[in-house]
Amino acid sequence: MKYLFVVAHPDDEVLGAGGLIYNLVQRHNDVYLCIMCADASARRTSSNQISIRQQTINCANSLGIPENNISLGSFPNIEMNTIPHLELVRFIEGTILDFCPDVVVTHYKNDLNNDHKITSECCDEAIRLFQRKDSVKEIKKYMYMEVLSSTDWINNDSFSPNYFYEINKDGLDAKIKALSCYDNALREYPHSRSKETIEALATLRGSQAKLNYAEGFIIAFERDKNE
Repeated sequence: MKYLFVVAHPDDEVLGAGGLIYNLVQRHNDVYLCIMCADASARRTSSNQISIRQQTINCANSLGIPENNISLGSFPNIEMNTIPHLELVRFIEGTILDFCPDVVVTHYKNDLNNDHKITSECCDEAIRLFQRKDSVKEIKKYMYMEVLSSTDWINNDSFSPNYFYEINKDGLDAKIKALSCYDNALREYPHSRSKETIEALATLRGSQAKLNYAEGFIIAFERDKNE
């Protein structure tokens, strides 16, 4: 199976689905990334002088994703609302045409972060490409993920997963290790991007479904073409 994760910023892919990604790769699935604001120009960085793009590649490699499986956009961080909507949709469509995924995962559309919202809305349209062009491979499953310090900071429409993926302790450890590839991604507790909170959320999602650590998702649709 081929899985594509479409996110706004570097580190969103790990915060939302690092355990799932690690487990998918371990089970010999093909995993691809589409990161809209790959340069994240407004982000704090340390003095190690490693570019955000290189940090993204290092993180992906930590999870087992090769560099050739990454599509890096140059859209402005925290200013995606200044870009024509169709331009964003077409970038995601191009990534779908390049990688031909079976499953697509993106942000929850009621996330606090506006870039996350826009990415989700544009992805909603882009994944319908197979319905407009007969030559495009059909998407079998489409899901939304939760990103700590964005999805959890809303209070009017909280994230309520209907799908729980067991990541186990090795998946949780791989997620935290991969996140450490990014400068300042991990924060001190009680920040929601602290190691303690990441572990707590995995524990909560696991306990909700009687699993040994889990990540939660919302399935927008799932199609069985073998029936």
